[in-house]
Amino acid sequence: MTKQRKKRALAPDYVSTKQLTFEGFETPFAKSLNPKNRWVVLAKLIPWDEICNLYRKHVGISTTGRPPINPRIVIGSVIIKHICNLDDRETVEQIAEKIYSTCSD
Repeated sequence: MTKQRKKRALAPDYVSTKQLTFEGFETPFAKSLNPKNRWVVLAKLIPWDEICNLYRKHVGISTTGRPPINPRIVIGSVIIKHICNLDDRETVEQIAEKIYSTCSD
């Protein structure tokens, strides 16, 4: 008797920041972001498509195990970690606690 391999659910794929959007269909989270916040300003300056493509090229996508995390989340977390000079655990705490990280400038 051969053991059947379970298929995992497909993870949401990376969505380009250049993707067209429809007014009135924004998420509540996106509507509440302050456009003058330093993280929002920085996010608009980063070439996400190019960086995410490089990330996926070098990390790859596994067909087994846990579904991958969106590259933008991984890269954004690393940026926050280094700008705020945080260790890994504190980075996770800062991101989990609030929308805007509060590291000192």
